[in-house]
Amino acid sequence: MTDLSRPPRLVAETREIDPIDDLLAFADPHSPLAWLRRSDGIVGLGGPVAGFEVGGVTPAVDDGVRPSAADAWRAICADAEIDDPVGLHGTGLVAFGALAFDSRSRSSSRLVVPRSILGRREGRAWITRIRSTTGSFGEPLTTVPYGPYWSATLGPGALDPEGYQAAVRAALDAIAAGEVGKVVLARDLIGTVPAGADLRRLVRALASGYPDTWTFAVEGLIGASPETLVTVSGGAVTARVLAGTFPRGADADDDAAASIALEHSDKDLDEHRYAVQSVLDALAPHLRSVRADDEPFALELPNLWHLATDVAGELADHASALDLVASLHPTAAVAGTPTDAAIELIRRLEPFDRGRYAGPVGWVDANGDGEWAIALRCAQIGAEPMRGHGDYSDTVPVVAHAGAGIVAGSDPETELLETRVKFRPIVDALA
Repeated sequence: MTDLSRPPRLVAETREIDPIDDLLAFADPHSPLAWLRRSDGIVGLGGPVAGFEVGGVTPAVDDGVRPSAADAWRAICADAEIDDPVGLHGTGLVAFGALAFDSRSRSSSRLVVPRSILGRREGRAWITRIRSTTGSFGEPLTTVPYGPYWSATLGPGALDPEGYQAAVRAALDAIAAGEVGKVVLARDLIGTVPAGADLRRLVRALASGYPDTWTFAVEGLIGASPETLVTVSGGAVTARVLAGTFPRGADADDDAAASIALEHSDKDLDEHRYAVQSVLDALAPHLRSVRADDEPFALELPNLWHLATDVAGELADHASALDLVASLHPTAAVAGTPTDAAIELIRRLEPFDRGRYAGPVGWVDANGDGEWAIALRCAQIGAEPMRGHGDYSDTVPVVAHAGAGIVAGSDPETELLETRVKFRPIVDALA
């Protein structure tokens, strides 16, 4: 654990290398650190040269001791020595991060700086080696053979299907009473994976099955999220808002009908508007201008359709990606609106700690640029909420979550079906 009262002085050197086909082949089989999309991305290698808990997403924390993620990272970067002649998005000094959904969560929010980072973007590849000023660079690059295939066991968690429908009905009562306009309710699946399993196989299955999502592995949180929370690159800011979901059709005609039905669903359009407005409101103070599509489009994924809206703007201040993450999280797409009331309702109706599910996951560099997604379609391997429940001598606990946005007019059975569709990517990959 890094002492942030005296942050380490880091040295980072980036060099271009010959193209690499499989970045994951170099990663730790049991604790992969990865951020991938369409075969490009970055993979962390070696143990952390700096790893530290931060005060979650918001600047203030209950104990008043831990700094915000953005402030902690600024402290690390202030004295860093960076040699980066490559200058691509993702080169130089980089930290991976996975942050808890709720400031009251038992799960920690962490930033991790690995000893080496292997990257690929637009046909070019590089390696960044990182050390403290008193240390040495890591070992040369070596591939690690993939371990055998494995499968997980999964079953109902603290909120089974019947309990989830009851929670949706309670949420509808709260909406009717004017407590919230929208709330996102999740349910859980719990299970185990074999001890010593090569977790890169899970990452690779998600990356190949869902290439247009952000596939991530950070601190045991592994998933494939379709929702960009925020990307910052050279002053340009983009985000993709997803809210409103329909399952894919059984054939071409049925699938086309599902897409059209989603684009004309009043319930889903209302849910989507809440999510878009929450993003626009959060970004506006930091941007010179902010633009959003007038109407959402239907985003096609292998297992479902989403209503999607792209947002773009230019930074008007010196905010980093982590500052924008703090302003954005939690969006109405994963919490509801009004935000504070929705969070309180989630705490009341969900009988579990979400941990890092629906929290921010991604990376940030020394310039404040980075890519962050919302941790969806994911599972936490070595899940904290399950510790102390059963014998895990030969297995490791795992927990997965999926949720749905509840607004006036929502149907409990339909919302349950939506969670089943959203579970499919991670459940299939774990099978």
